[in-house]
Amino acid sequence: MATWRRLWRAPLIALWVLLGMLLTALLQLLPGRWREPPRQAITRWWMRCLLRLLPLHIRYHGQPAAGTALWVGNHVSWVDIILLGARAPVRFLAKAEVRQWPLLGWLADRAGTVFIHRGQAASLNQRLGDVLQRGHNLMIFAEGTTTAGDRVRTFHGRLFGCAIEQHLPIQPVALAYRNHGQRDTIAPFIDDDEFSRHLWRLLGAARIDVDVHFLPLIDSHTLGRNELARSARQAVIQALGLEEDSSNCQSVDSLRAAA
Repeated sequence: MATWRRLWRAPLIALWVLLGMLLTALLQLLPGRWREPPRQAITRWWMRCLLRLLPLHIRYHGQPAAGTALWVGNHVSWVDIILLGARAPVRFLAKAEVRQWPLLGWLADRAGTVFIHRGQAASLNQRLGDVLQRGHNLMIFAEGTTTAGDRVRTFHGRLFGCAIEQHLPIQPVALAYRNHGQRDTIAPFIDDDEFSRHLWRLLGAARIDVDVHFLPLIDSHTLGRNELARSARQAVIQALGLEEDSSNCQSVDSLRAAA
């Protein structure tokens, strides 16, 4: 059955990617000031249709903030980008290397990703603040890496500074992939996994249940960066029904002190 699923899904996804590239090229013909509104609308529509070609049964819980907010959450798979980008206009933060990955780099770029190069940590807060100041939601996978979905790593407090400076709320976002009620093992994109192999496995899956939780906003006016990080992480852990992992409970303060 997995082979048959791939036989019809793979060609359709290839055609859909080609259509996306064509639409992107056409958008480049528009003057810069006229390009952004249709780009956002077309990107969301394209991502919503792409999700229908993947073996995902998606349930969204809660609503994205009505105004501009810093979204922070756990990170399981490259599919996270499509799930969130299809729901509401949002930008992402990723390593510059991601831009060079086949398909995934293009997807991330179309989603309005802010790519950060090594050695740019000092200017990162300013760049993120600029995105928020322009009225764009910004999604940060605050663990800094992906997990198998069985835990939530420490959220890095330095990434929350941009929201404090812009006086904007934090919206925790929790993502879970399950198969027959158990944690799914196909969707996670972890360790040394390679994108094309992972996509091939995903296309052979029968059905993966996905829950995306948009959790209540956290006011950034009264808390420091590390307190915001801990509060957001705890909200995500509770939404996912996970237990606190003592091996990952050390504060961001202690991590920074050890660096």
